[in-house]
Amino acid sequence: MLGMIGIVLTFAMVFGGYILAGGKLGVILHSLPYEMMMIGGAAVGSFLLSNETSVIKQALGGIGRSLKGPKWHETDLQDVLCLLFQLLRMARSNPAELESHIEDPDNSPVFQAFPRLLADAQVVSLIADTLRSASLNYDDPYQVEEMLAQRIGLMKEETLHAPHALQSMADALPALGIVAAVLGVIKTMSSIDQPPEVLGGMIGGALVGTFLGVFLAYAIVAPFAHRLQSVTKQDHALYDVIKSVLVAGLHQHATNLCVEVGRQTAPEHVRPSFGDLENALRDLKRAS
Repeated sequence: MLGMIGIVLTFAMVFGGYILAGGKLGVILHSLPYEMMMIGGAAVGSFLLSNETSVIKQALGGIGRSLKGPKWHETDLQDVLCLLFQLLRMARSNPAELESHIEDPDNSPVFQAFPRLLADAQVVSLIADTLRSASLNYDDPYQVEEMLAQRIGLMKEETLHAPHALQSMADALPALGIVAAVLGVIKTMSSIDQPPEVLGGMIGGALVGTFLGVFLAYAIVAPFAHRLQSVTKQDHALYDVIKSVLVAGLHQHATNLCVEVGRQTAPEHVRPSFGDLENALRDLKRAS
């Protein structure tokens, strides 16, 4: 919602101020299709040229993500802590039972109790792979911590390709606007024999290219890139919480303490309160 408000406010203030100052939209609207074709077409073409198909798909989906905001919220972090609490308890009391859950999470009642987490393949594989490794005696906490840090770092690097690609497009747009403006000046110079009022309109149309390149870069594409980068980093906080809990479990800390370590790792704005988490864990114990 805030993203849409920001877009509307940007257009209203820029073009509203232009009109109130006595500017005529006719000049911009007349040149807009041609300038947009040159600037937007060149930007999209260079974007396709410089990025892999996977990055292009991520960037297109990322526009929607940047408007919706982060995927994971406080309730999701509380759910993942509850899920890890159950799995760690099971790992210590009945390792054979745990194996059936981590080998087939889709049919596991423990995982099925948290459908949003189960629907995310990265969350499920991160938890299942780590617990599986621990069951195979790969239980050195420091090695596991390093392994998880590398894996999560790689996941973060891959998902940040899209915002970096959008930022590169934003950086190129002002220069592409200048290219369009220069072409407009060339067109104007070829009509130098026209009367001043005609030349003035042609020069104004040429300057629309410069305006459009700068406006698209700093008011549209760059904010989308920055927002997508921020959303991506916030979503990865969930993986850091998972890492903290699993590593604490390998250090043989009490299960409640492992979960509390994970809770403290969560960013403050999505961190479940101690009381809410305690109540959720108490409900799980009663249900089991």
